[in-house]
Amino acid sequence: MSKKIPPLFFLLLLHSLAQADSVPGAAGSIEITTLLHAGVQLEYRGTVVQVDPWDRLRLPDAKPADLILISDDPGHHLDVDAIERLRKPGASVVLTAAGKQKWPDGIVVANGETVRVAGVTVESIAAYDIIQGNPSHPKGDANGYVVTLGGKKFFFAGVTECVDEVKALQGIDVAFMPMNIPLARMTPAAAAACTLGLNPAVVYLYHYDQDYARRAQQPDYVGTGSLPDGLTVAESLDRFAEALDGSGIEFRRGEFYPPLD
Repeated sequence: MSKKIPPLFFLLLLHSLAQADSVPGAAGSIEITTLLHAGVQLEYRGTVVQVDPWDRLRLPDAKPADLILISDDPGHHLDVDAIERLRKPGASVVLTAAGKQKWPDGIVVANGETVRVAGVTVESIAAYDIIQGNPSHPKGDANGYVVTLGGKKFFFAGVTECVDEVKALQGIDVAFMPMNIPLARMTPAAAAACTLGLNPAVVYLYHYDQDYARRAQQPDYVGTGSLPDGLTVAESLDRFAEALDGSGIEFRRGEFYPPLD
C-alpha cells in the first residue's frame, strides 16, 4: 500500500525546482538561485557568490560560497550560522562596519568603495531612507552592491529607497529591488519607477514580505495582513508588474518565501 505524501512535501519540492534561473555570461550561463527574503546565490564557472544568506529554513538549495556579501547587520541579513555553514575555507565575507561586530573576520566596504574579491568586482552602493521613521535605515549604515560577474552587472539594492546613488547607476543587467518596506517606503509604484530609471534587462523583487520575515523569527506574530492602499503582498507584485508593462524589462518572480515549518 502506498503512503500518502503530505501536500507540504509538494510545496517544498515545487519551491526547490522553481528557484533555479539564469542569464547568459561571457563564457557560459550565470545561474541565479533565489533563497529566502533577501538571499540570492550566483554561480558562474565554479564561482559561487552568496548575498545575505539566512539559515531560517536550512538553505536546502544553497552551495558553499567563494564570496559572501552582507548588506546590513540584522539577523535576516547577517546570519552568523548561515555564514559558518556556507563559507568555503578562506572565503571572504564583505560587510558593513556594524556587521564587523558579529563577523570580525569580514572585509568592511563603505558606500562608494569598490573591491575585487575571488575574481569578482564588488561596488558598494549607499542604501538608506528618504522617508524618515522607525524602523530607520540611516545613510552609511547599510550597503547595496553592484556585482560584476561573467561580464554582467548585478545590482542588489538592499533595504533602500530610490536614493541618488541608486539613480546614478548605469549598465545594470539584473536588478534585485526591495518593495513594501515599512512606512510606505518603496511602494509598488516607487519600486517600479526606480526600476524603470535603472532600465535593467531583468528585475527581481526581494525583501517584500515583511510579515513573513517577522513570522519566520516569531512564529506567533500575527502581522498586519495588508499594505498601503489595502493591498495584499500578491496584489503588490501585480501592481509592480503592471507598472513595467511595455518597458521591455523582464520581471522574474523569484521564490523568496517558501512555506514556513
